[in-house]
Amino acid sequence: MSKISMITGANRGLGRNAAISIAKAGNDVIVTYRGNEAQAQEVVEEIRALGQKAVALQLDVTKISTFPAFVSTLKKALSETFGRDSFDHLINNAGHGEMTPFAETTEQQFDSLFDVHVKGVFFLVQAVLPILADNGRIITYSSGLTRVSFPGFSAYSAAKGAIEILTVYLAKELGERGITANCVAPGAIETDFLGGAVRDTPAYNEAFASMTALGRVGLPDDIGPMVASLLRDDNRWVTAQRIEVSGGQTI
Repeated sequence: MSKISMITGANRGLGRNAAISIAKAGNDVIVTYRGNEAQAQEVVEEIRALGQKAVALQLDVTKISTFPAFVSTLKKALSETFGRDSFDHLINNAGHGEMTPFAETTEQQFDSLFDVHVKGVFFLVQAVLPILADNGRIITYSSGLTRVSFPGFSAYSAAKGAIEILTVYLAKELGERGITANCVAPGAIETDFLGGAVRDTPAYNEAFASMTALGRVGLPDDIGPMVASLLRDDNRWVTAQRIEVSGGQTI
């Protein structure tokens, strides 16, 4: 029987790549999206073409008050689409970035980053715990920017630092159920992050490539397969880890 992975913000970017990679590894997938249902349905169709089951559900991880209703919708989807009353993997991918000097960062920018990257993850995990299967997996996303600094990312990196610590506590407190929790920390990647800055701005691309041992910036295909590999049974003993996937950036 295929296991079921739920990925937040899976309609584009790293989330989409992880969803496809996980499906290629033989898992069924629940795709969540905030606003672009058409993109999410495209991912669902691509997963189905790979022979796996998939469904798209709307979720804004910053709106904690909607989580009880989302869990009800999730339970219905699990029953109707997958014939299950639980799922196996939660991949907390949804998020966005801000690049603003420390002295100019506003309270609204700070709150928006912590709402999606920390508060949303904290309470979403809490909300779905009753239907997350024993021996399941939780994956969070951090950043290479928690290990090295780059001007403009103080609030973003502080949020990612918080999620690294939260992941350790998830591993500790949920370990008695056999649930692992690990944090994946990508380096500079060619995605829509910051409006596609690394992908579309040659100066940024070249600057980050020069910092990287493998001589280039990352691609979504460098991250999604690694995330899928963490869900395999032979990685059951890996937990409470920050795993950087950066090609050796700034070493």
